[in-house]
Order: sequence, then C-alpha cells, then structure tokens
Amino acid sequence: TDWHEDARSGLNVIATRADALSRFMEAYARLARLPPPLKEQMDIGEVVNRAANLETRLPVQRQGGSAISIHADAGQVEQALINLLHNAAEASLPTRGAVAIGWKEVEEGVEIFVRDEGEGIMNPTNLFVPFFTTKPGGSGIGLALSRQIAEAHGGTLTLANRVGAPGAEALLRLPR
Repeated sequence: TDWHEDARSGLNVIATRADALSRFMEAYARLARLPPPLKEQMDIGEVVNRAANLETRLPVQRQGGSAISIHADAGQVEQALINLLHNAAEASLPTRGAVAIGWKEVEEGVEIFVRDEGEGIMNPTNLFVPFFTTKPGGSGIGLALSRQIAEAHGGTLTLANRVGAPGAEALLRLPR
C-alpha cells in the first residue's frame, strides 16, 4: 500500500518541520523579550521627530503639541513609534494616503497618535498577537513589541479604524 507509505513519509516531514519551527519560535521569542526600560527625562518632540525622520517612503506630517517631557526610555519609545509609523506607511502607500504623527498632553501624561489613510484594519482580533501578520515578508512582532514597550512604561497602546476618515489611528499613552 504505497499511499500508506506516502502518508507516513509526509507526516514525518510535517512533524520534523513543526519541531524545527517550534525551536525557532522559542529562540525568536527569547530574542524579542524586552529589557526593562532605562527611564530618564525625555522630550516627546525630539523622539517623535527622530522616529518620523526615519520613515523615508512617504512624508510624515508632524502635528506637534506643546513641549512635554516624560520619564521614559527614549530608545524604546522611539522604537515603538518607528514600528507604528512603518505600519502606517505600509497602509497608506497603496492608497497614496497621508501619515501623520503628533501628541497632546493628557491628565496622566502624554498621548501620541499615528494616523494613516490606508484601507483600515481588516482583522482587529489578531492585531497584537505576536508573529501574526497579514503582510508578505512581515514578522508580526512590530505591534506586539510596541504594546510591550507601552505596558513596560505603565502606558497603553490601542489601534482602531478612524471614525469619519479613512485609515487607522494608533494611540500610545505614556505616564509622566
């Protein structure tokens, strides 16, 4: 019975690949674990500008708020913003839409927004699931890592479709 042998052989290949993939994912997850933030006073405007300057595929509109300084790890906050801007640019490129970043002071600290004019979020359930991606060549760790950074600072990260406008808006809230 040749098909039994073929099936057994196919299942062995699947099992071997699954084991290898599992080992790879464990190593990748260890690599993606975030070190504790090294917090110092940082200027929100400077970090926003540095992150915005790194997105070269389209112009990022800056809608700055008042000068705000918070106690945070500037490198980690910048990385979170780079990830959010990268996703916003990816969403806006096919629609030739705009990307904007800005901030405002809120009672507990600062709220930084990243807005795009893309198609919007099609699959909100899996947004922050590590390694889940709908993008060819995507790793699926950008949003998960950005949320990890927000939470390590006692903050939050949300992402939702914009109301009354095309695209999505990410809101990164960080305490003082």
